[in-house]
This record gives sequence, structure tokens and C-alpha cells, in this order.
Amino acid sequence: MPEVMFAGPDGRLEGRYHHSSEPNAPLALVLHPHPLHGGTMNNRITYTMYRHFEKMGFSVMRYNSRGVGRSQGRYDGGIGEISDAAAALDWMQMVNPNSSELWIAGYSFGAFVGMQLLMRRPEISGWISVAPPANDYDFGFLAPCPCGGLMIAGGKDEMAPEPGIRKLVDKLNTQKNVSVDYRIFDDADHIFATQADQVGAALEDHVTTMRGRKALALAAD
Repeated sequence: MPEVMFAGPDGRLEGRYHHSSEPNAPLALVLHPHPLHGGTMNNRITYTMYRHFEKMGFSVMRYNSRGVGRSQGRYDGGIGEISDAAAALDWMQMVNPNSSELWIAGYSFGAFVGMQLLMRRPEISGWISVAPPANDYDFGFLAPCPCGGLMIAGGKDEMAPEPGIRKLVDKLNTQKNVSVDYRIFDDADHIFATQADQVGAALEDHVTTMRGRKALALAAD
């Protein structure tokens, strides 16, 4: 997985990028947890999601937001981090101008950043949010949410409690043409200490299912 450095809004950003051997492969961008709480692109859940997208034939990137690892700049309370994510997406699209589709996946704080990016980039066709901090951040900006996705919660998560995530899921599911695939891992806390493989399997199952449905719909046309 080659290391890449690309221009961000507050300096150069460090990433790891896998380029698929498939022509016009789909793209995936994976976002890490909160940088002030030790979140980096090498986080286990972030890395797991990255590897599962790679396994499915995606061109995929994970990267360090500003001030993390070798990425330049300083933490910016979430605002600048959304711009960093957009810069990562720009770089991927520049390298893959004919890509067929685009997915985003975020864990914890990365889920918040990813959903913010979703609202800014209409070309995003699917999303994965693991343990979104629904009690700490206002997700009311998802109105309307452009498309459905997969949301994962831990039943023993005290940092992103399941009831708050369920409330967000219920709200999104009332929106027209939005269906959230909601999965709860009963024994998981916020770090998903023994559930990384389950997270990866859930991601792969959801992405494969949604891509299959899209292919069938296109064939029906």
C-alpha cells in the first residue's frame, strides 16, 4: 500500500493508497477517529475498512488529517478536517477520472466528517458510519440525506451510546428514498476491541448488496 503525500488546505497530507488493477474501479475514502484522542489512519477499525474495500476491488485511501502523523497543519475543530477530506477526495478523483462510483467510510469522529462530506459531494453513492458520535455532534445537517448507507453501533458503547445512534437512524429512515442498514454489535464498546472482523464483514456485505441492487436496476433499464 504505497504512501502518498498530497496537497491539503493547510499543508501536505499523508495517506496510504491502494490502486485497483480493475479498470475504472470504484473509489473509497476511509476516515479515522478523533485526532485529539489518538485517532490516526492506522487505527484498527479504519485499517480494517480500508482492507475490505481493497479486497472488493476498490481503489481506496486512508489518510491522516491535519496535525496527525506527518500531515501538516493543526487540529481545527472539525471544520478544517472536512476540507482535508475533500482534498483527499479531489486527489483520488484526479488519479481516477473515470471511476464508476464513490463510497466514504468513517469511524467515530471520522463518521461525522464523512457525513459532512456526503452533503457536499453529490457524486458519493454510498456510506459507512461506525459509531457516529450522535450525542456529541448535531447530525441535523443530514436533511435531506442524499442516499442510504450502513450504520454500526456498539451495544456497550459509552462514548457513542446506541440509543442516540438509533434515534439518528430512525430520523434518517423517515426521509424519502433513504434506507439505513442499521447493525448493532451487542458486546462492542467504542473501540470494537474484538469486533474488527465483524465490522469488516458487515461493510463487505452491505457494499456488495447495494452494488448488486444497483447493477440489477441498471440492467432493468
